[in-house]
Amino acid sequence: MLQPVNNWRSYLPILDVIREYRRDDFHHDLVAGLVVGVITVPQAIAYAFLAGLPPEAGLYACLVPMVIYALLGSSRQLVVGPVAVAALMVAAAVSEYAPAYSDAYLGITTVLCLQAGLFLLLLRLWNMGGLVNLLSLPVIAGFVNAAALLIIISQLGAFTGISGGNPASPLDRLLDLAANIDQLNSTSVIIGVACAGGVWFFQRYAVASMRLIGLNLPAQHPISRIGPVVVAIAAGIAVALGDLDTRFGVAVIGEVPAGLPAFTLPPFNLDLWLDLMPASAMIAVVSYVESYSIGTTLATRKRTRINSNQELIALGAANIGAAFTGAYPVAGSFSRSSVNYQAGGRTPVSSLICSVVIVLTLLFFTPLFDRLPHAALAAIVMLSVLGLMDLKSFRTHWHIYREDTVTQIVTFLTVLGFGVETGLITGVVLSIAFFVRQSSRPHIAIVGRVGDGPHFRTAKRYDVETFQHVAAIRIDENVYFANAAQVENKLLKIVHRRPSTKHVLLVCSAINLVDISGLEMLERINQTLDRMGITLHLSEVKGPVMARLEAARFIINLTGSVFFTTDQAMRDLGERL
Repeated sequence: MLQPVNNWRSYLPILDVIREYRRDDFHHDLVAGLVVGVITVPQAIAYAFLAGLPPEAGLYACLVPMVIYALLGSSRQLVVGPVAVAALMVAAAVSEYAPAYSDAYLGITTVLCLQAGLFLLLLRLWNMGGLVNLLSLPVIAGFVNAAALLIIISQLGAFTGISGGNPASPLDRLLDLAANIDQLNSTSVIIGVACAGGVWFFQRYAVASMRLIGLNLPAQHPISRIGPVVVAIAAGIAVALGDLDTRFGVAVIGEVPAGLPAFTLPPFNLDLWLDLMPASAMIAVVSYVESYSIGTTLATRKRTRINSNQELIALGAANIGAAFTGAYPVAGSFSRSSVNYQAGGRTPVSSLICSVVIVLTLLFFTPLFDRLPHAALAAIVMLSVLGLMDLKSFRTHWHIYREDTVTQIVTFLTVLGFGVETGLITGVVLSIAFFVRQSSRPHIAIVGRVGDGPHFRTAKRYDVETFQHVAAIRIDENVYFANAAQVENKLLKIVHRRPSTKHVLLVCSAINLVDISGLEMLERINQTLDRMGITLHLSEVKGPVMARLEAARFIINLTGSVFFTTDQAMRDLGERL
């Protein structure tokens, strides 16, 4: 449960920022905030279309949520707002449930926001900040690769100018595009290719180009990230000057409503809330994991830390704020957070300045986006998510731990075939299954003394000294219901192979947990060995494990002794023999 508030200031990290703020910080935050704000505008509009929403919804997602996170977040460089993965999950939920609820797209997205925010706050209430560990690296890698591929496929229609339908699976989408290839708009394709090339050029060669004209910029200078802004402006100007939308049928955004978002109430329809709850929970978990991972990466560069439980509060409040301002679920953005860091942003004030840029855009500059082509936005999205893909990890994980590769591949294929939620759940279940399978077959080794020293190692790998009448056995796993029977069988097999054994010493240095099943197994082992005339001893028992053994009265019934170290045990038993 939530701990008592002994220091209420810890729930408002912005107060510490204000107290420590210096005049020099503002200059860096101002530059970073302006750069991030300019980059955010085309990305926010592009992600809104990816989510199946009007363009202003993407800009709204950069206002109240960004400000709330700046006030409550524990990361000083993380930028919260619309992101590609969350937009994809929103699009999947909207396309599934909108037909059953009068196509209330914005109503559904606001409910998703509110439920995701409430779910994150509940996780904080239950002190579940460690939930980030639930999704293993292979699951995340498989999910991100599949999500990036899904996003790229979803943008092919806008990229090529082929409208088509909205098939459920990526394969059906590709088949639909192939069937309607006669609708391909060559002008849209040219715009898309040119914009993709422009973004790629800025990512790869912008810094090198500046060096050619005498500007010696660092390799990760923010100029390498302004490609989306440049290509969006160029594409909009090209469409306007050439009247490409009317002459050649190039699809454009159209009118973007000016003004700030109005306060809106999400619809309170019980059936809708129940239907959306699983999708909202999954969006909340993915958003938190993504945000926490990015925040931790940035904090490591600054040699600071972020608070996982505070992140639940900040991200939950940000999503609740999005729910009441006509936006959709938000999370930490990897690309914009990286730009914020590289541009010199020092505190959350840079996010507040970024939100000012969005406000000015909504108030005065929305007419500039009327002729922005969908093909340009598709190119921006596709190049953004392409950088998230890491197909090399499949081969790397296969050489290290093959079960991880299987988990990654299954997650990847399941996300592609059955959707994001099913894929993630499948990956998590498979990871847990492999963990249980591995721990149910524990490594148990006979150990011996290395030379004349106090160190003991496995007899299979090292030249060690062992005693004929003492079997020193190390259990390299927690002892619980999944492996208790296996541990018992392996211990008895070792004893049966050593008929001269008079003492069995269990080295417990690797045991951190013994549950009820494990305790009952140890009782049986103790009794079985006693009937065989063999004494059972323990060594290197950790405090929590010892407490459970004492509570179960196992120590009282133990036929042998409990030794502090294995060295002490072997010397004592050696003297007895």
